Amino acid sequence: MIDVQGNYLVNEAYQYSSITSVTLLDCWTIAWVLVLTWVFIGTRYSLLQLFGAALCVLGLGLVLLSDAGVAGGGGSKPLLGDILVIAGTVFYALSNVGEEFCVKKKDLVEVVSMIGLYGTLVSVVEISIFERESIESITWSTELVLAFVGYTLSTFAFYSVAPTVLKMSGAAMFNLSLLTSDMWAVVVRIFIYHQQVDWLYYLAFAVVVVGLVIYSNNEKGPEVVHATEDGNVAHYQVLSNGSAVSPEESSPS
Repeated sequence: MIDVQGNYLVNEAYQYSSITSVTLLDCWTIAWVLVLTWVFIGTRYSLLQLFGAALCVLGLGLVLLSDAGVAGGGGSKPLLGDILVIAGTVFYALSNVGEEFCVKKKDLVEVVSMIGLYGTLVSVVEISIFERESIESITWSTELVLAFVGYTLSTFAFYSVAPTVLKMSGAAMFNLSLLTSDMWAVVVRIFIYHQQVDWLYYLAFAVVVVGLVIYSNNEKGPEVVHATEDGNVAHYQVLSNGSAVSPEESSPS
């Protein structure tokens, strides 16, 4: 339900604000995720990880700087659009952090199934209430149907793979990696639409890659500590939440 609200608010924002503003403000998901994972999951980030995250956001900023002269127009109600995007990023962050918690505690297939089931139900209800007239006014064509099919398949693939990435790398790394999607859009722009891109795009791609490498290379693994019990040295692993378990307890039975 939370993820549906995030998607709805951000997509609605495109009607009122420019694509540049929406893309820029959408980066705030990263900030919310860092705060939420720190508070609720107990994830601790090093200064180098925060530096890597900042580089990723800087890279996206370079893309927007290059695209500023092309995006054009601030939208009909830019302030309303900006508010919708910021609200949407809060929902995105809550969804990502909650999903990370679930995939690390529950079965992965169960999590994906529940997201699909309840996401569909909530979407159908909201469409019938808020978007019924818009759906009825659509003039369907072959191109439009193919576009919807392509969007549906890509979204299905995204939500099928996302829980696995969240389980392996966490919500912060997940959202930082999503910044590269803006770079891959450049590839489509060059080879499909045959349009030229500014040199800042290539610089931005390099900055984002460097940021991701710095962040991923500084992720903290389990820390081994030593304690003395009955004259014997015992070994423990310190988990991200600060608790300690023995290797026997942490290993699968």
